[in-house]
Amino acid sequence: MHVRLSLPERNDLTLGVEEEFVLADPATGAVALAAPRVLELLDGEPAVMPEFLRFQIETATGIHTGLDGLRAELLGLRRLVADAAGQAGCLVLASGTPPCGDLPGLPGVTAEPRYRALAARYPALLPEAGTCACHVHVGIPSPALGVRVLAGLRPWLAPLLAVSANSPLAHDEDSGWASGRYPLWSRWPTAHPPLDWPDPAAYAASVDGAVRRGEALDATGVYYYARLSPKYPTVEIRIADVGLTAEDAVLLAGLTRALVVTILAEARAGVAPRPVRTALVVASLTAAARGGYPGDGIDPGTGQVLPQHVLVGRLLEYVQPALEANGDFATIERQLAAVRAGETGAARQRALFADAGSPAALVAKLASTTLAERGGSGPVPGRRPVAVQDG
Repeated sequence: MHVRLSLPERNDLTLGVEEEFVLADPATGAVALAAPRVLELLDGEPAVMPEFLRFQIETATGIHTGLDGLRAELLGLRRLVADAAGQAGCLVLASGTPPCGDLPGLPGVTAEPRYRALAARYPALLPEAGTCACHVHVGIPSPALGVRVLAGLRPWLAPLLAVSANSPLAHDEDSGWASGRYPLWSRWPTAHPPLDWPDPAAYAASVDGAVRRGEALDATGVYYYARLSPKYPTVEIRIADVGLTAEDAVLLAGLTRALVVTILAEARAGVAPRPVRTALVVASLTAAARGGYPGDGIDPGTGQVLPQHVLVGRLLEYVQPALEANGDFATIERQLAAVRAGETGAARQRALFADAGSPAALVAKLASTTLAERGGSGPVPGRRPVAVQDG
């Protein structure tokens, strides 16, 4: 049960989204180590950045308060990167894992000191590194409230993962996971749920301890599924796969901001976070990653096995007042209707895989879907200053 709170007429907490993409060879479907060339062609575009491996590339939006503007910029950045990738002889895929071929390991590491240091410290993780996420930043009033938000997010991370799962394929086959990215990414030492820290000092001590123990190079490399941004006054939710379409990213961003708004309203009303055991949070996330939507999930409060549609329905009920206050409910409900109809990223990838016939045909279809516009309207902007870049 939760307390239904009255919310202000509108609460425009800021939004920013980072998306990571796979670069693929159109002839073979395998990954293409082309990010340096793509970045060179983009000539210093600040909204596009390198990632850990040379077959990955990352974009970061500016700061938004409305979902329509966010959607337009996400589409614009995807097209911008795809145009440059085409000139470099490769395709851009919005997939949480590279779907085809083997991965390069150490030869694929981006030639930057930080990435070389990561490779040297965690060599066992290299063979399956290179997963691609969608990170949502939501502005917060203070670190203290940010820590309260992290505690409040714990029960809701699994439904966010279930609706965003978009990595069922790897090495030219179905992995059996809706989000194959999740178990691979979770091998990193600090990739785990946020804790119920009592205050910012306890959070900082947790981050400092991870760095001191060698579990991360620095604060930026502490990969909690949700965290306080090391650089910006935001909470950064990192649990989701990159969305197959920009509309999938908008769904994730809208739900995430509504969660933050709702948790902040509870905090201001003196409502304590819903108590959940970390072991059950992890179990709920594993179930969400395995089955996606509409598979079975686990209630992190009770451990009960429930269909994901029930758990996602609870999420929507919880955040509906915040969505309505911001005028976002119709947008989110429209996209959730597509999820309920089976149009998740994982399901669409599996359908494309079944129909493709070859790795080359599959990556061509995925690249086309990555650029598809599934909702919204308005002009697609060109280059814009970057606002969120945490890595």
